[in-house]
Amino acid sequence: GASQYLFDFGRRRGFVRERKFEAAEADQQQRLVSLDLVLEVSQRYFDLLRAKQLVRVFEKAVEERQFHLHAAEIKAKAGLRPQLDVYVTQAEVQGARLHLVDAQNSESDCVVALDNALGLGGRSPSYQLTDVLSYSNVTDSMESLLRTAFQLRPDFASLRDQAQAMGAQVAEYRSDYFPTAEAVGGYSALGTGLPAANNFNVGIVITWPIFNSFLTSHQVAEAKFRQRAVQSQIEDLRQRIVLQVKTAFLDWQASLQRINRAAQTRAASQAELELAEKRYNAGLTDIVELEDAQRNYTDDDAAYANALYGYSIAKANADYATGRSLSD
Repeated sequence: GASQYLFDFGRRRGFVRERKFEAAEADQQQRLVSLDLVLEVSQRYFDLLRAKQLVRVFEKAVEERQFHLHAAEIKAKAGLRPQLDVYVTQAEVQGARLHLVDAQNSESDCVVALDNALGLGGRSPSYQLTDVLSYSNVTDSMESLLRTAFQLRPDFASLRDQAQAMGAQVAEYRSDYFPTAEAVGGYSALGTGLPAANNFNVGIVITWPIFNSFLTSHQVAEAKFRQRAVQSQIEDLRQRIVLQVKTAFLDWQASLQRINRAAQTRAASQAELELAEKRYNAGLTDIVELEDAQRNYTDDDAAYANALYGYSIAKANADYATGRSLSD
């Protein structure tokens, strides 16, 4: 025999739609994992770029202080400066080397962390980063970022698909209030002799549950409650996305201001250092003023590197909050 489905007032269609949206939800969950991974790799990458830039800062500091030490030794031997200048600059050289060791160790740690984020732990190839920390003006607006977030965020799309799946499940359960129909047909051969008599049968079978202990009503009610719960989660996530996008946008803008302030501070420290070197060489000041100026410049140079790093992290967070990391 054979049978063919005819209609069931939406049960099968609801079942298919439910599975369709469940598949879409699973795909969005996978995209969410990818979005989290992109953010982690970006953070580790910028950590390494900052560490490399700080290594260059402290290498330059060591070089400058060695030059000061050499000048102090010559002047001390000539009797132009006291021996104290030599001891002070020696201490400053060793302090700068200590900072350099810390920076190099931090760079090595960042390489390991980046390899781990890339899944290269234990078998990482040798590579060199060619990029440096940089920045550009913020051209996006708050409104455009919010629109992008609601369009691209995979967790938001996942909840919407889940709500759609719950709606399809409501339609699926509600169809049990109505009958289902299918066409059936069969063939048989009957008889005590030969040839046997051919018998064919066709018909329509209608199934209509009259009473099932209110199971259908409870299933419909449960599916509606689940759908409402998901809709509440959507609204909650909507508010959190607004918070995340606005916070990321404000941090992104503030990072530009920090870069400008850090650049101005570093320029002033550099001018102060150049003046202190001239005053020391002219015998108008002592070594303490010179080394203080050198220390200030090194600190401000490192602060500028950190400001560039803050911009990169803020932009990465904005791309994460909007979900556009997956579309770049």
